[in-house]
Amino acid sequence: MFKTSIRNKLIVLLLLITIVPFGTSIVITYLYTKESLKDEFVQENVNLLYQGKLNLEGYVGELKNLTLSFYNNIDFMNYLRNPSQDDDDYLAKESVKNVILTILYAEKNINRVNIAVEEDNQNVSVSKTSGVVFSPVVKNLYKESYEKAMNNSNFIYIEPMHVLQKDSAVKDKREKKEVIRLHRALIDIPSNKLLGYISLDIAPDQIIDISEKLYVKDKEEFYILSPEGELIFRSNSEVSETEEWVTSVLKSTETSGTMEWEKDSFRGLMMYDKLSESAGGWILVKRIPYTSVFESALSVAKINIMFGVIGLCLVIMATFLVSFKITSPIRVLLQNIKKVEEGNMNVYFDSLGNDEIGILGERFIQMIGKINHLINREYKLELENKTNQLKVLQSQLNPHFLYNSLQSIGTLALKNNVPQVYTLVTHLSKIMRYGMNIDEDLVPLTKEIDFTKAFLLLQKERFGDQFEYSLQFDKEVLTIEVPKMILQPIIENYFKHGFNSSDESIGQLMIMGRKESNQLVITIHDNGKGISENRLNEIYQSFDKEKQKIDTDGTNIGLRNVYFRLKLYFDGRANFHIQNHQDGGLLVILRLPIETGGGMVEGNYYR
Repeated sequence: MFKTSIRNKLIVLLLLITIVPFGTSIVITYLYTKESLKDEFVQENVNLLYQGKLNLEGYVGELKNLTLSFYNNIDFMNYLRNPSQDDDDYLAKESVKNVILTILYAEKNINRVNIAVEEDNQNVSVSKTSGVVFSPVVKNLYKESYEKAMNNSNFIYIEPMHVLQKDSAVKDKREKKEVIRLHRALIDIPSNKLLGYISLDIAPDQIIDISEKLYVKDKEEFYILSPEGELIFRSNSEVSETEEWVTSVLKSTETSGTMEWEKDSFRGLMMYDKLSESAGGWILVKRIPYTSVFESALSVAKINIMFGVIGLCLVIMATFLVSFKITSPIRVLLQNIKKVEEGNMNVYFDSLGNDEIGILGERFIQMIGKINHLINREYKLELENKTNQLKVLQSQLNPHFLYNSLQSIGTLALKNNVPQVYTLVTHLSKIMRYGMNIDEDLVPLTKEIDFTKAFLLLQKERFGDQFEYSLQFDKEVLTIEVPKMILQPIIENYFKHGFNSSDESIGQLMIMGRKESNQLVITIHDNGKGISENRLNEIYQSFDKEKQKIDTDGTNIGLRNVYFRLKLYFDGRANFHIQNHQDGGLLVILRLPIETGGGMVEGNYYR
């Protein structure tokens, strides 16, 4: 009993599936959390670095577009091609001034614009603190930068950040400012002839603003390198361009990547992403010390371990609670189920609680009560009523002594040459023989038709020309089984209530049978006086009464008998309908489900 008890199995199982996983999780929580958060942290920073790359490329792209805007200005381009001819051309110089001023004020961070015309060494410059100046080119001023721009596939070169004096006459360091200088070679498309160079002095405010959004101060480091390894931006002023990690990043052939670095007094992760060559080919580098990487991992690991220990304790407590408290009412249910298995349906126990198991216990008691009710009041009574109703109906027509007496009368009629009497006695005996066989509940429809025909022949003999009948049944329905003597009560009801022998009109009764889909449809139509609406309602109301109770006046016992027998035999799937026919008389329609099929017989109707 101890080994098979659900309580003991549940305790062992719950302890195994909780202590082992929880204990293991506590051991590996720190390591797993550390690595998972590290990967997540790296991915977030890679995405952030990529977004910064897109922002910088977009900004540099805007600046590049400014240096191309004057290509559509014919006067300006003519000046670049041949400046010596336009020395005295006032309109040409005005055009040059307009172009260079437009570029200067197109972006708020542009402080100075300089155009060095290759032809005749002419130079045009303007700044936000001075007007447009036409002068000779200062030799070797930007020679090295111009050569780098010319040799670049995109004809641009961006110098690293420089510190310039705002005014040479002012020596106060507060007047110094940083600028980034963009040089572009001006090519006469499509001849590839060099026309000159344009240089923009750009305040790094926008670049610094973008950069500061890409790292956390005092916890992370961020740098922008030129393709030559020059530091364009650095968050840590103590880092120089000669450090080994700079060379390592420059040698990388990948456009982006992540590496672990443990040199130059730095221990941590290093991520980089390169801008396209058309945007200057800068390299964005972000360095994150391990202390920052695993700071959140340590906090999360401690929280996970703490909750793991708390959860383990709660699970152990819950295991014993489930095992002892919840399994107790289950045992009560099990004991009562065993009683039901042994045939004892009188089960009862106190409430098992207000939870799901308590509700299950209440429903179990209700279910057993309903089963008892169905067994004692429904199932048994229905079977009893079925047998009793058949016997009551049959007992009206099957006294054994009467059948023997009829045989004697028929024999005497033949001896006295009265064949008509013999025929009538034969029909009557056929009726009696059909009714005497109480072992049959369902009979083929052809037997029921034979019985009905014998009954109607007797009525025909009784009323003569005042009564006519017709039996019409499709041959495919003759073998379908129907409840025995299901038509006789309806026909007898016609003679009792609908047929008037004193009336000069001829009474007519038509009985038809056909198959519709999976149903047998039998219609019984007479030309009698019909039935009043009140009486029809009373009949239908009687169908709703308790089926053991029979009307005291007995006026519709036959119809009730037919209705409840159909209900018992076919479990409510049959239909019994009574109505006044539009041409007069009463119409009764029976719709019975076809339970079994049958073969064909000769003839398709009886008449």
